[in-house]
Formats: sequence, C-alpha cells, structure tokens
Amino acid sequence: MKKIGLIGGMSWESSQVYYEIINEKVRELLGGFHSSRCIMESVDFAEIEKFQHQDDWVSLNKMMMDSAKILENAKADFIVLCTNTMHICSDEITKNISIPFLHIAVATAEKIKEQNINKVLLLGTRFTMEKDFFKDILSNDYGIDVIIPNQDDRKTVHTIIYEELVRGKIESKSKQKYQRIINDSIKNGAQAVILGCTEIPLLIKRSDVDIPVFDTTRIHAETAVEFALK
Repeated sequence: MKKIGLIGGMSWESSQVYYEIINEKVRELLGGFHSSRCIMESVDFAEIEKFQHQDDWVSLNKMMMDSAKILENAKADFIVLCTNTMHICSDEITKNISIPFLHIAVATAEKIKEQNINKVLLLGTRFTMEKDFFKDILSNDYGIDVIIPNQDDRKTVHTIIYEELVRGKIESKSKQKYQRIINDSIKNGAQAVILGCTEIPLLIKRSDVDIPVFDTTRIHAETAVEFALK
C-alpha cells in the first residue's frame, strides 16, 4: 500500500471527512483491520483565507509547494490536496515535487464521463467558479460543458461557504438557497451538479436534489485509495 500525503486544514472539517472516507474505503476493499497509510500536513486556514481574499496567489503557491515538499520528504508516495480552490496552485506543486499529484478535477471528470453526462453545474468558492483551473480540465480535456450560477448566486454560494460551512455551521435556509440555485440550473440544461468545494457536501446530499451529484471530496478521496492500492 502506498503512503498518501494529504495537504489539509482547508478547512479541518473537510480534511476530517477525507480521512474518514479514505480509511472506510481501505477497509471496504481490504477487509479485516486494514487502514490507510497516510500522513497529513495541515495548514492554518486563517492564513489561507487572508491570502485568498488579498488575491495573493504568490504566497499561496509557496505555502502549497512547501507543504507538498514536506510530505515528499516524509516519504509520501503521492500528494492529495484536500480542497478544490487551492488546486489553483497545482502547477506550482507539481513543478516542485518528484512524486505524483492527484488532481481533484481530473478525478471528478473521469466519474462524470463514466455516466455519459455532458453538461454540469459547478458550485464552489468564487475562485473555483470564476477561475479556469477546474473548468478548463472538464471542458478542454473531457468535453464537458460547465455552467456556473449568475453573479448574485455565485456570491450566495461563496458567502455560505466562508461564513458558515468552514466554521462548521449547517443552516437549513442555506440548504434551501443551494437547492434553488441547482433547480435553476436544471432549467438551463444542467444534467448534474458538481459539489466543487470540500465543504458543500456537509450541506447538500444526493437526496437533496433531482439530478446526479458529484461530490468532489468523496471522488478525490476514493481515487486516492485506488491509486494507493495499485
């Protein structure tokens, strides 16, 4: 079994979910007392959030690169970044390590193509929805049409993530707002929704909406286990 290197803390709540899913999947596949070989480098999310909203991606690139190198030096066999938004830094990470990096958008796109879905709604932080690092992989590499909410709804999605979900607050009124945004996307042809922030699955479950849900946290974590057991 390969050792998984996890960059966590963005937020720690979602990093905890990664750890649970990874170990549950290992036990499911191997049985008995098996659990994952893994190591986590967990950052202080307050620093991350500050640099994000200052649009200081130079500092964020360095933090992610340094975290990945720490894990490589700790004998991790590959890197999993336990957050969607910070995959903006994936190029800087991969340039500075010699072990594989499992990209969350690639893992998600593979699952979407398996179901022959061609048009999806992407929900996440405003960085994930508005920048191209996630959308381009889906559209350019896999031919998947990606739509995002309108500007007001993007603000709603982003605000709920940062003011509630990363603080561990789950509000029923916020779930209703997300459900309304997803239902609006169906009218615009969305065949499925990507929960493109590792906190959103804390709020929205598959049973909450009428179209298929692609939970990037679960997809990414389970893909990591499959890679570790190859």
